[in-house]
Amino acid sequence: MKVEQIYTGCLAQGAYYIESNGEAAVIDPLREVGPYIRKAELNQATIKYVFETHFHADFVSGHIDLSRKTGAPIVYGPLASPAFAAHIATDGEVFRIGNVTITALHTPGHTMESTCYLLKDENGKPAGLFSGDTLFIGDVGRPDLAQKVVADLTQDKLAGHLYDSLRNKIMPLPDDLTVYPAHGAGSACGKNMSKETTDTLGHQKAVNYALRADMTRDEFIKEVTNGLVAPPAYFPLNVMLNIQGYDSIDEVLKRGQQALSPAAFEAAATETGALILDTRDPQVFAAGFVPNSINIGIDGQFAPWVGAMIPDIKQQILLVTDEGREEEVITRLARVGYDYTIGYLKGGLAAWKEAGMETDQIRSVDAAELAAISKTEDICIVDVRKKSEYLSEHLVNAENAPLDFINDSMSSLQKDKTCFIHCAGGYRSMIFNSILRARGYTRLVDVKGGFKALKESGLFPVTDYVCPTTLL
Repeated sequence: MKVEQIYTGCLAQGAYYIESNGEAAVIDPLREVGPYIRKAELNQATIKYVFETHFHADFVSGHIDLSRKTGAPIVYGPLASPAFAAHIATDGEVFRIGNVTITALHTPGHTMESTCYLLKDENGKPAGLFSGDTLFIGDVGRPDLAQKVVADLTQDKLAGHLYDSLRNKIMPLPDDLTVYPAHGAGSACGKNMSKETTDTLGHQKAVNYALRADMTRDEFIKEVTNGLVAPPAYFPLNVMLNIQGYDSIDEVLKRGQQALSPAAFEAAATETGALILDTRDPQVFAAGFVPNSINIGIDGQFAPWVGAMIPDIKQQILLVTDEGREEEVITRLARVGYDYTIGYLKGGLAAWKEAGMETDQIRSVDAAELAAISKTEDICIVDVRKKSEYLSEHLVNAENAPLDFINDSMSSLQKDKTCFIHCAGGYRSMIFNSILRARGYTRLVDVKGGFKALKESGLFPVTDYVCPTTLL
């Protein structure tokens, strides 16, 4: 028996490949399915099932393409009603893969169709639980997402279902069972999950606040719903793609990989109203970029921030990337449902400059420069980290304007006022700066290195540290 976790840091997402005696199953696959198919072929195994733990909100699963390319049926748990062919498992239904079995355990709460899959080895011993978004390491799934899709649900009702699922289906399982969740730290599907991506169930019973043996139903509902903030706007749109279907990833890649000359790129932007997305390093972007483009660096939490910042998943997108990374960017956009990339700037910004096209810049300063400026000016410092980060620790007198809620945050800024913008390390502040610059805010200055650099410089007073209760 082979169990492999295929973890994608950008999405903090775990897909799983299980193999036994020439047969395999994939659980919660990513949009690009080639790696799973190649893995099975290399091992001379046949993919027999594609299991889905629920209708995902934070990414578009590869279940449809993987099923189409392998012939393996898609399996959902009870209450799922997809718009495509799928096997809807009954609670307790057993699936055989080679010499091992997988049992569907219906565990509503995160969503109503949420289902965990219990793996038993060749001897029938429980070996692993693929817990989806029901149980994370150190946390449980948010009970407020499905209510965005199903009108008569409330987060308290879902939390109650989750309490029952955990106590009746999961906590009675053996302590030595390995828990394989769908997400780890960094995902918005939970409040405060661990950086660890697997653990034993017994250890989780001891340390996970939601699995306390003496916890009442009311206490659970209160604790699991405390600290929740509005989920990213793209979540319900991804849910609908996962329910209704989507274009093949092959079509998306073909559509996006259109190399455009500077003139053709400019014409496409004008004619289509496409958003220009620059995925280069934030400081490289700051030094020069195509006017009105926004920066979301590929080497960061790229896909979730695209989802949070671009409200329409059908928005046409034109790309400026580091050379050779065009396909990677298109793929990572597709992971969160942004399928309408229509081309990229051939030769990048260098070609744009060589063609004599206009460029723009964003001013950046480091901690020492900002400290020197603050001695002669009454400066405005804006912290665009999440509210939970800001409340935990921040510069004295810094305003909090979270990037997550940029439309609300920008209302506190004045276009004719110079403000110095920082986040934790410099990634999010450039997203914030680039979006607002495209909206006419030309006096925003980026702070290199973010809060980390400002604090370590010792040049600015910082509030006392308070341990955060949520990472949302």
